[in-house]
Amino acid sequence: MSPAMRLWGAQILAIVRLELKKSFSFRRALPLYLLAALPLSIFVGHAIAYARGWTECHGTEDLTVFAGVFQLFVLRLVVFFGCVVIFLNLFRGEVVQKSLHYYFLAPVRRDVLVVGKYLSGLLTASCIFGASVAISYAVLCRHLAATPSATLAGPALHYLGTYTGITVLACAGYGAVFLLLGMLFRNPIVPAIAVLVWESLIVFFPPLMKKISIIFYLESLCPVRVPFEGPGALFAVTANPTPVYLAVPGLVLLALAIVAAAAVRIRYTEISYGTE
Repeated sequence: MSPAMRLWGAQILAIVRLELKKSFSFRRALPLYLLAALPLSIFVGHAIAYARGWTECHGTEDLTVFAGVFQLFVLRLVVFFGCVVIFLNLFRGEVVQKSLHYYFLAPVRRDVLVVGKYLSGLLTASCIFGASVAISYAVLCRHLAATPSATLAGPALHYLGTYTGITVLACAGYGAVFLLLGMLFRNPIVPAIAVLVWESLIVFFPPLMKKISIIFYLESLCPVRVPFEGPGALFAVTANPTPVYLAVPGLVLLALAIVAAAAVRIRYTEISYGTE
């Protein structure tokens, strides 16, 4: 490894350590913890309700319910808005706080700065939301083990790593998108809302357009399919899920391409706090 590569690696690690200290500070992390606690509260509440005899457990139906909550609530809302909070602030927050110039004055390449900040955001989001999903699913499997459907608990637990891995990929994909939006727009909330609308309505689009979304590939990786029911199902357009061997590298390459675009964009970034 060349001396330049070793230097860049050391600088990235230093930036990651610095950013993680800020990301996990109580003031910054509290909204993320509350957001990540929402899916956990659903399944803990269900387990408590079953233990007290207030509800019943239907085995495979509970696994389908988890898949539905994961795809419709965790990925589309919890992880999405969590990445909005984390990644939009990586650069936009520095501009608002008038502190970005300290990084620009340091002897660090700007593309190295982008990589370091992105990795810190990815670690933060993956730890918080990955832990939320893993604990939620473990609670569900522990709950199944105490029901007449106990034989399902062991095989179902094999999907723990799958759901956690999908969550990490969601953080990587959405994180890269919001990192770039935070650098391109003075008010990135509007384009973030546009991304939310696109990801929410993608189910009604033709198969070719579905491939221009992150959620389509994430749902292709989910081990349990969720039936789409209700009046909206009349307008939904089905598409064959993308195979795992294409979906995973595709999401990783997409995230890398967007981060590379952000690294190019920051080379032409000029700070003007007076216009903020």
